[in-house]
Amino acid sequence: MKLLVSVLDEIEAQEAVEGGVDIVDVKNPVEGALGASLPRIVEAVKKVVPKNVELSMAVGDAPDLPGTVSLAVLGAIQLGVDYVKVGLYGPRTIERAYCLMKEVCEVVKFYGPKTKIVLTGYADFRRVGCLSPQEILKVAEKVDIDVLMIDTKVKDGKSSFEFLDENELKSFTKKAHQMNLTVALAGSLSKNDVMKAGRIGVDIVGFRSTVCGGDRINGRVQRKLVEELTQLVSKF
Repeated sequence: MKLLVSVLDEIEAQEAVEGGVDIVDVKNPVEGALGASLPRIVEAVKKVVPKNVELSMAVGDAPDLPGTVSLAVLGAIQLGVDYVKVGLYGPRTIERAYCLMKEVCEVVKFYGPKTKIVLTGYADFRRVGCLSPQEILKVAEKVDIDVLMIDTKVKDGKSSFEFLDENELKSFTKKAHQMNLTVALAGSLSKNDVMKAGRIGVDIVGFRSTVCGGDRINGRVQRKLVEELTQLVSKF
């Protein structure tokens, strides 16, 4: 299992790298669960992330606007990241979600075939009115993505496990693995959730609040807290 830590800038990225992180994820939490950062910040982060650590960036909680999202993904590709995360928030039907992700996949295929696409659904889909993880799986069957991720849209301290139990997440993970997809889990996870994620069999666990002392907006990534998670994740 790999550890992903979301960072605001190159200073936090350095803390995460020194803490032993596997994937540095650049995002701006002020703009949403998967808020997009600025290109200049991604460039600054790239300079402190060694080649043995992968680089990810979010392009937002995507609206149902295939052109807008595709251009954002193209920008991510041009920045040279390993993963580009798309939050499937705007589309309200599987058909609309397919139209969006089809265009995203076309952009990646043409401009950056080595870039991995992370399709993200939300555990708290019922309270925000977006597609469910099961519907996200149906979208994934139709497009050429690499990673399926579950996160939470509303960041109020409630974790993904408060909306989806272990059996639901295990079923989701099993189906995704049968499709040869990597599975990532995030969403206000705590240190205690690492063991649950290990039992479920996910491939990547993502954190921010926990490594910022509990405050994802005003807190800062701390190397010591990253190290604690690294030790836990290494057991799986």
